This record gives sequence, structure tokens and C-alpha cells, in this order.
Amino acid sequence: MSTPESIMAFLQEQGASGSKTLCKHLGISRQALNVHLNRLIDEGRVVRTGATRNTQYSLPGRLPKPRQYSSEHLTEGLDENLVFQRIALSLNLPHALTPNAETVFQYVFTEILNNAIDHSESKKVRVSVVLGPQSVSAEIKDNGIGIFSSIAQKLGYPDEHDALLQLVKGKTTTMPEAHSGEGIFFSSKAASVLVIRSHRIEVEWNRKLKDVFVSNRRHVKGTHVQIEVRRDSRTKLEGIFDEFAPREFDYQFSKSRVHVKLLGNKYISRSEARRLVLNLEKFKIIELDFKNVESVGQGFTDEVFRVFSYNHPSIAIQAMNASPAVDAMIQHARSAAK
Repeated sequence: MSTPESIMAFLQEQGASGSKTLCKHLGISRQALNVHLNRLIDEGRVVRTGATRNTQYSLPGRLPKPRQYSSEHLTEGLDENLVFQRIALSLNLPHALTPNAETVFQYVFTEILNNAIDHSESKKVRVSVVLGPQSVSAEIKDNGIGIFSSIAQKLGYPDEHDALLQLVKGKTTTMPEAHSGEGIFFSSKAASVLVIRSHRIEVEWNRKLKDVFVSNRRHVKGTHVQIEVRRDSRTKLEGIFDEFAPREFDYQFSKSRVHVKLLGNKYISRSEARRLVLNLEKFKIIELDFKNVESVGQGFTDEVFRVFSYNHPSIAIQAMNASPAVDAMIQHARSAAK
């Protein structure tokens, strides 16, 4: 029997195996084993899961069962980091995740849980975590006021959609004495997938697709958040901070990225522009992503790229992913500002 066939026969018998066990069984070196495994993986005959010392190999359809953790807590006096440590110990996360993935997951999980503790006005919070073959995912649910409703009510925005738009910009918080408004923004950039659902609104940040999606869903009470981080993630949390809180700005959160399509795919009026740039004067660099925006009007671009720029000359506005038609309108407004 050839070595590849011997590998598959052993995995068929055992269900899953690490490379150390495979080497011992086959009597070959780690380097030789990797040559055969990589070929089998490329051919789709073997599946690799986990990371570093916890890497496992199995046949398609015979992946190891996910490991799970769930709990319910009173929010009063709850310590989010202690909850995470219990989860990490129960699921052996330091061995199951790469160091980068563990750091990102801990940051995002504790930030979201802390938001539920401090902002939700819910007496209880439910937590569940699943360690799957490819990723670790968590769900944090409360039955409180709802994140978008809370922001709209406490900061005076017209509705929950306006609250969502301000939230995704960063630096939006209902408790400025205790929070910076950075947590959700940085979490959305670090996690593989982050989904926040409250009342009828759901927003999803997808790192792989480099995009944000907003949809209307069936009404749910409170706030439900889903977090997913790939077990082999190479995302470095410090890299996220370096991008949006760079050294040249004394490590302050000075850069924001806004997906313009969150308001729609066509923009005509100056009032729409004012909604878009509201609170962006807090930043020094603003990236406006025009992906999937079909058209913009002269009044809209004039308000953003001439009027706002004139009133805030120290702020750099950068347009990204604009179609030729949209870019032409942007350039027209910029030329009028000179």
C-alpha cells in the first residue's frame, strides 16, 4: 500500500489524527509526511482542522464534533474577563487557536460582553461558544433595551437606522465617561465575522469579503451578537490598532472607514450628505467606501467634498471603490473646492 493510501486507511480507522501520531504509525519523517498530506489536502481527499499543536487531519465528512460551552449570568457585577477565562479553560483555547486568533477572540468577546453588561439594561446575559473544525464562534444575547434603540434614545437620533450609521463610524457611545466608543469599531475589523442583531436591524461585518451588510429581520428583543474567528487566523490585533490609531497621531483613534451604501445605493441631496458626515469631524482621516453605490448627485458630493472639507481643512477625506460615474462627481466637487 502506498503512503497516501496508508494515511487515508489510518484516518478511516481512527477518525482523525495529528501529524505526530501519523509519523509514528507510518515510520516516516514530519517533512515526508507533510509532502503527502499537502497533496491529499489539495486533492480534497483529506481535511486539515485546528492550528499549531492542535492540528488534526481527517477524511471529508468525518470531521470531529464541535465542542461547546454555554452559560447564563446576572449582569450586575459580572466580570467579562472571568467569563472568558472559564471558556478558554473549558475548551482549551490556548491549544486550539493560533496565538493571533486567541488574542482577537478574547478582545472581541470581552468587548461585546462588556457592552451587554454596561449598556443593555438587561438583568441577564446568555453566552454560548462553539469550537468547530475551522473556527471558534460565540453568541452573546441579552433581552434589554437594544443597542440601536439605546443609541437613538440617549443621543437623540431620529431612528435606529441613524443610530446604526453613527455606531459603525466609531467613537459613538452613550457613556463617554466610561467608554471611548472604539470597541465595536475595532471588533468589526478584527473578527472574521461579526453580526449584531437588535429589534428589526441586523448588521454583518465580513472580513473575508471586506464588506458590511445591513438587512431587516424579524423583530427580536434586546441585542444578539455573533462572533466568528478562524482558528488559524493571522490577523494581528496590534495591526488593526496601528491602522486606525497610528503612531503619527499619538496612537489615538483618528481614522474611520464608512461604507456609504449603508444609507442606500443612490444619493442626491445635501441632507443625505450631512447624515453621512455627522460626527466625522472627530477623525483626522476618513475613508468613504463607495462600493455598490450606483450614483450620487452634485449637491451630495458638494456637501461632502467641498463644504465639509472647507469647514474642516485638517481632515483628509479619501474616496474608495467609486464607480467611474461616481468618481466623476467626486472630482467635480473637489475641483470646485480649489
